[in-house]
Amino acid sequence: MCRSIKTLRPPVLAEEATEDEIRAAALQYVRKVSGFRAPAAHNREVFERAVDAVAAATAELLADLEVRGGAGTRRAS
Repeated sequence: MCRSIKTLRPPVLAEEATEDEIRAAALQYVRKVSGFRAPAAHNREVFERAVDAVAAATAELLADLEVRGGAGTRRAS
């Protein structure tokens, strides 16, 4: 897996992950899976849709995770 994607949940991350952190992780994931650092013009739209979808799934995951011994279930605002 892509080593530059960091863990975005407590206690590894002291505070809730920001939208920018979530999007950066999604971008790294899509780059790794697609094999493209920057897509060609004809693939840009599908690349961006994938980043959006991964970011949304990541935000949902982080919002719904229950970290035992932590503050409990987190909800996005």
